[in-house]
Amino acid sequence: MSFTELRINSQIRSREVRVIDDKGGSLGVMAIQEAVRIADERGTDLVEISPNAAPPVCKLMDYGKFRYEQIKKDKVSKKKQHVIVVKEIQVRPNIDPHDLEIKLKHAVEFLKKEFKVKFVLRFRGRELEYKETRGKDLYDKLMNYVSADGDLENAPFKDERNIIFTVAPKKK
Repeated sequence: MSFTELRINSQIRSREVRVIDDKGGSLGVMAIQEAVRIADERGTDLVEISPNAAPPVCKLMDYGKFRYEQIKKDKVSKKKQHVIVVKEIQVRPNIDPHDLEIKLKHAVEFLKKEFKVKFVLRFRGRELEYKETRGKDLYDKLMNYVSADGDLENAPFKDERNIIFTVAPKKK
């Protein structure tokens, strides 16, 4: 439950609540008016932690401080999230050597930037007759070039017209 959904003090609709003090000790089940009065005496807020329990569970705490800490935790967890980017490079068997070299340089750049690279070897028309031999040669050439910067993540997958494999950056 996020802090935006929490009800505090007079927003709590239940007649009776189970109250927990700021140190985690239970004060028992009591009427909502009594719980709010205790919160006022202690200079804290009564925050409804578990509204679906019977009776709802409320905790005595400084709501402003609690909210601040929750926002801080959310920011830290967002910073720690890492999005995995997969770049795709498509290659045909009759590719010009210079074009292949440029695509391979791009692949190495992507691997150095910690991106995964998905190679798709496309075969069309008459190229399909030589798929096994030309595909193997092209696969070996690609892997020899990128093997210094990346490792094969999954074995080549062959379908009717394509050979697909993914290279992940080397672990440091």
